[in-house]
Amino acid sequence: QVQLVESGGGLVQPGGSLRLSCAVSGSIFNVYAMGWYRQAAGKQRELVARITYGGSTYYADSVKGRFTISRDNAKNTVYLQLNSPKPEDTAVYYCNRVPNVISWGQGTQVTVSS
Repeated sequence: QVQLVESGGGLVQPGGSLRLSCAVSGSIFNVYAMGWYRQAAGKQRELVARITYGGSTYYADSVKGRFTISRDNAKNTVYLQLNSPKPEDTAVYYCNRVPNVISWGQGTQVTVSS
């Protein structure tokens, strides 16, 4: 059974930095693109970054230039580096396949506040 386990969230000040990790068990990590999604309170879940198996990336305009997605194929792990986060980046962050998501993990809460 495939499992997605996100970690690394917490409280961060505006302008600080934080790195999120997503450990992926199961075969979906091979071949598929993976992405980081987020859901803020009262809002729909949105895709913020995606990386293909070969390393090509996509970023939503709202995070472009501040967030960096990467993956370690040997460790079945996807990362999201948050640099200069803003209060509007506060949300629960999830990783999942892109497209055709599978069951969601528990996510990791990121709170940006001074």
